[in-house]
Amino acid sequence: VQLQASGGGLVQPGNSLRLSCAASGRTAGFAGLGWFRQAPGKDREFVAAIARSGTSRYYGDSVKSRFTISKDNAKNTVYLQMNSLKPEDTAVYYCAAQKYGSNWDVSSEYDYWGQGTQVTVSS
Repeated sequence: VQLQASGGGLVQPGNSLRLSCAASGRTAGFAGLGWFRQAPGKDREFVAAIARSGTSRYYGDSVKSRFTISKDNAKNTVYLQMNSLKPEDTAVYYCAAQKYGSNWDVSSEYDYWGQGTQVTVSS
Protein backbone atom coordinates (compact mmCIF):
# COMPACT_ATOMS: atom_id res chain seq x y z
CA VAL A 1 0.00 0.00 0.00
CA GLN A 2 1.30 3.42 -0.95
CA LEU A 3 -0.08 6.81 -0.02
CA GLN A 4 1.15 9.80 -1.99
CA ALA A 5 0.40 13.22 -0.54
CA SER A 6 0.71 16.31 -2.70
CA GLY A 7 -0.50 19.88 -3.04
CA GLY A 8 1.47 21.61 -0.31
CA GLY A 9 3.19 24.94 -0.78
CA LEU A 10 3.56 28.51 0.40
CA VAL A 11 0.36 30.51 0.78
CA GLN A 12 -0.58 33.82 2.34
CA PRO A 13 -2.85 34.00 5.39
CA GLY A 14 -6.53 33.92 4.48
CA ASN A 15 -5.93 32.02 1.25
CA SER A 16 -6.78 28.43 0.36
CA LEU A 17 -4.95 25.26 -0.58
CA ARG A 18 -6.08 21.76 -1.52
CA LEU A 19 -4.09 18.69 -0.57
CA SER A 20 -4.48 15.34 -2.29
CA CYS A 21 -3.69 11.85 -1.07
CA ALA A 22 -3.61 9.17 -3.75
CA ALA A 23 -3.80 5.58 -2.54
CA SER A 24 -2.50 2.62 -4.50
CA GLY A 25 -2.01 -1.06 -3.89
CA ARG A 26 -4.31 -3.12 -1.69
CA THR A 27 -6.73 -0.40 -0.71
CA ALA A 28 -9.86 -2.54 -0.62
CA GLY A 29 -9.48 -3.26 3.10
CA PHE A 30 -9.25 0.36 4.24
CA ALA A 31 -11.90 1.59 6.68
CA GLY A 32 -10.97 5.16 5.93
CA LEU A 33 -8.25 7.77 5.57
CA GLY A 34 -7.16 10.69 7.64
CA TRP A 35 -4.91 13.73 7.65
CA PHE A 36 -2.50 14.64 10.42
CA ARG A 37 -0.02 17.48 10.66
CA GLN A 38 3.13 18.15 12.56
CA ALA A 39 4.77 21.49 13.14
CA PRO A 40 8.41 21.79 14.26
CA GLY A 41 8.76 20.99 17.94
CA LYS A 42 5.13 19.93 18.31
CA ASP A 43 3.29 16.63 18.52
CA ARG A 44 1.49 15.19 15.55
CA GLU A 45 -2.04 16.64 15.44
CA PHE A 46 -5.22 15.16 14.02
CA VAL A 47 -6.71 17.25 11.24
CA ALA A 48 -9.52 15.31 9.56
CA ALA A 49 -10.67 11.82 8.62
CA ILE A 50 -13.26 10.26 6.34
CA ALA A 51 -14.74 6.80 6.46
CA ARG A 52 -14.65 4.60 3.39
CA SER A 53 -18.34 5.18 2.72
CA GLY A 54 -17.76 8.92 2.72
CA THR A 55 -20.76 9.51 4.95
CA SER A 56 -18.80 9.97 8.16
CA ARG A 57 -16.28 12.77 8.47
CA TYR A 58 -14.31 13.95 11.48
CA TYR A 59 -12.38 17.13 12.15
CA GLY A 60 -9.93 18.45 14.69
CA ASP A 61 -11.18 21.39 16.72
CA SER A 62 -8.62 23.79 15.29
CA VAL A 63 -9.75 23.27 11.69
CA LYS A 64 -13.50 22.82 11.99
CA SER A 65 -15.48 25.12 9.65
CA ARG A 66 -12.29 25.95 7.69
CA PHE A 67 -11.17 22.58 6.32
CA THR A 68 -13.19 20.02 4.38
CA ILE A 69 -12.24 16.42 3.70
CA SER A 70 -13.66 14.58 0.70
CA LYS A 71 -12.91 11.55 -1.44
CA ASP A 72 -13.10 10.36 -5.01
CA ASN A 73 -13.52 6.59 -5.00
CA ALA A 74 -12.90 6.27 -8.72
CA LYS A 75 -9.48 7.86 -8.30
CA ASN A 76 -8.71 6.34 -4.87
CA THR A 77 -7.93 9.85 -3.74
CA VAL A 78 -8.79 11.83 -0.64
CA TYR A 79 -8.70 15.61 -0.63
CA LEU A 80 -8.27 18.19 2.10
CA GLN A 81 -9.62 21.60 1.14
CA MET A 82 -8.10 24.18 3.44
CA ASN A 83 -9.67 27.64 3.54
CA SER A 84 -8.95 30.74 5.61
CA LEU A 85 -5.46 29.50 6.30
CA LYS A 86 -3.59 30.87 9.30
CA PRO A 87 0.13 30.94 10.13
CA GLU A 88 -0.53 28.34 12.83
CA ASP A 89 -1.62 25.91 10.09
CA THR A 90 2.00 25.74 8.97
CA ALA A 91 3.16 22.13 9.27
CA VAL A 92 4.00 18.99 7.36
CA TYR A 93 0.71 17.32 6.47
CA TYR A 94 0.51 13.54 6.36
CA CYS A 95 -2.21 11.30 5.03
CA ALA A 96 -2.79 7.93 6.61
CA ALA A 97 -5.08 4.94 6.23
CA GLN A 98 -6.51 2.60 8.81
CA LYS A 99 -8.07 -0.86 8.54
CA TYR A 100 -10.59 -0.86 11.36
CA GLY A 101 -12.33 2.50 11.49
CA SER A 102 -11.98 3.44 15.13
CA ASN A 103 -10.51 6.34 17.11
CA TRP A 104 -10.08 8.42 14.01
CA ASP A 105 -8.14 11.11 15.85
CA VAL A 106 -5.47 8.77 17.22
CA SER A 107 -2.40 8.43 15.02
CA SER A 108 -1.47 4.99 16.40
CA GLU A 109 -4.74 3.61 14.99
CA TYR A 110 -3.50 4.16 11.43
CA ASP A 111 -1.68 1.40 9.60
CA TYR A 112 -0.22 3.16 6.56
CA TRP A 113 1.33 6.59 6.17
CA GLY A 114 2.28 8.79 3.28
CA GLN A 115 5.47 10.81 3.09
CA GLY A 116 4.04 14.22 4.00
CA THR A 117 3.70 17.52 2.19
CA GLN A 118 4.82 20.89 3.56
CA VAL A 119 2.27 23.66 4.02
CA THR A 120 3.60 27.10 4.91
CA VAL A 121 1.25 29.97 5.66
CA SER A 122 3.12 33.25 5.70
CA SER A 123 2.92 36.75 4.33
